[in-house]
Amino acid sequence: MITVERYTPAMRDQWNDAVEASRNGTFLHRREYMDYHSDRFNDFSLVARSATGNILALLPADKSGTSLRSHAGLTYGGWLMLPKADMNAMLDIWTAARNVAQDSGIDNLIYKPVPHIFHRYPAEEDLYCLFRDGASIASTQVSSVIDLQNPMGFDQNARRASVKAIRRELHVAESHDYATFWQILCEVLASRHNTLPVHTLAEISMLAGRFPENIRLYGVFDKGRMVAGSVVYITHTTVHAQYIASDDIGRRYGALALLFDNLATTFSDKVRYLDFGTSNEDAGRILNSGLIRQKCGFGARAVAFNTYKISWR
Repeated sequence: MITVERYTPAMRDQWNDAVEASRNGTFLHRREYMDYHSDRFNDFSLVARSATGNILALLPADKSGTSLRSHAGLTYGGWLMLPKADMNAMLDIWTAARNVAQDSGIDNLIYKPVPHIFHRYPAEEDLYCLFRDGASIASTQVSSVIDLQNPMGFDQNARRASVKAIRRELHVAESHDYATFWQILCEVLASRHNTLPVHTLAEISMLAGRFPENIRLYGVFDKGRMVAGSVVYITHTTVHAQYIASDDIGRRYGALALLFDNLATTFSDKVRYLDFGTSNEDAGRILNSGLIRQKCGFGARAVAFNTYKISWR
């Protein structure tokens, strides 16, 4: 009796309400976030309903060629499950969704489940469905995470860096000066990785305006000048460092150690996890050992962000 249909803009409010009621949805799955770059993707999001028409689950997704993908504009976004979507229901939802996809000429699925650190309540029914449907792991990214309820603490190098920052009288403060931080970030990414941020300054400013409680900038200042910072995404369970950057002064005086010590203290009674993000290239095959060493120095340890693939040919 479960039905699955494609999302339409007329369902926007229902979709957003279901995200808020789900066990594993975050603000990234609200349409105000997903749709800011709707011109870049062919949206193929799905809505699963019970026999009475109530929403049981949502799949943020797009279609590329003959592939159904967990929405490529999001870091993660498998099935978002409401409390009543138990294991039996999820099996029926999975089968119904596959039928809808195949009827639209789709012959494979690329799927990015929501990592457990973003779950408000256990929600891994989809992982069992992946196994049942013969999924293989297409990539594994390693994210570095601190459990703020039981932190390991800084290692010796990170503690020294934090002390150096304090002696320099650096200080951490929330800021709305995205332009200055974006200049630091772009210079770091260009010089070290020959790349640019995923978001433009205009985009991140717009999104921060739409989600002022969820997207925030914390800067480290030296005599009033920003020398480092991080744009953080705050969900119900996790504060995620979406962007991290430090200029030469910040690196010299341990600005990031001071910053993350401050963030861990600030959010320890608000969320469970502090997530530094992934440290991989080439679909996870290459690990940036220097970057992950720095994150481990702050007491972070690995959480795997898997992407799965299923062929329905």
